[in-house]
Amino acid sequence: AVYFFCPSKLGSYILLHAVPQFMDGKDVVDWVEYSPTNEWETMMKKVAKFHHKHDFAGKNGHDMGYRIALTVEELGELSAAITKGKPIDECAEEMADILILLMGHSIAMKIDLKSAFEKKYARIMEREALTGRLGVRVTEYKND
Repeated sequence: AVYFFCPSKLGSYILLHAVPQFMDGKDVVDWVEYSPTNEWETMMKKVAKFHHKHDFAGKNGHDMGYRIALTVEELGELSAAITKGKPIDECAEEMADILILLMGHSIAMKIDLKSAFEKKYARIMEREALTGRLGVRVTEYKND
């Protein structure tokens, strides 16, 4: 088990218990052989099977520079779908592409994405929202 301190709204810190260290993720083979116990794990296994089918690990598909470039490309496609007023199902498909890529990033880097999500969620729920020129933002950034 992992414990970490998270800043609270009152300026103090709270001790949180986390699931196992998020760097203890599974690789492609681990996920393919794994028996999922929930929907998240089932989705991760599907992404791993996709990576396994196309041998991403053996064909440079786990290179993070390449994967980030693909992510930027997919973000551009989502942006275009939204700004051009495309049907919502096209926007949803682009979001799914991004989600699959992010899940694949975690497989490529052997990161437990669910644990990382839970840790980050605990932190952002303690933050105050800021409203800037473009809208609401929840961040640790302080505009001095």
